[in-house]
Amino acid sequence: MASGPENNTPPKKSSSLKTRIAALGLGYVLLACTVGMASGIGFFTFGYGQGASYLSNKPETCTNCHVMQEYYDSWQKSSHHHTAVCNDCHLSHHPIGKWVTKADNGFFHSLAFTLDNYHKPIQIKPRNKRVTQNACTHCHDDIAHDTMAFTDPDEAEAFSCVRCHQQVGHAHR
Repeated sequence: MASGPENNTPPKKSSSLKTRIAALGLGYVLLACTVGMASGIGFFTFGYGQGASYLSNKPETCTNCHVMQEYYDSWQKSSHHHTAVCNDCHLSHHPIGKWVTKADNGFFHSLAFTLDNYHKPIQIKPRNKRVTQNACTHCHDDIAHDTMAFTDPDEAEAFSCVRCHQQVGHAHR
């Protein structure tokens, strides 16, 4: 007995169509598992690592990484302890620059500290030196403008605020 329209029996689905449907279903299951695992790991890490604290302006946040405790302690002894927090000196004062720097530092600091792959003592990267220098001039524009006016731009690296004022942000390190 043949299948087809004259017998009112539905035609048999080809095995290749069944295979494609099974593969598509398996793909959806694998995708759902992958997204679920990534989300679970992400939420756990965010919670365990106190991720929401990094959206704040609290200096204690820096001590979430135990290697930063020494720097937090030295900041507490500094002359700027009562006037500036970590973000005031270590992040851009431009709204977009602030979040770019925060994301960049957050990712690379987490990677370096997790893998224990960083210079000891911690050394500031050139980009972050510029951010810190700009933070100094942001708050001390009147003094910095007059002082830096005579500086050759090519020698600006040698004439940075923290070169002479190392103890201002982190005392007695």
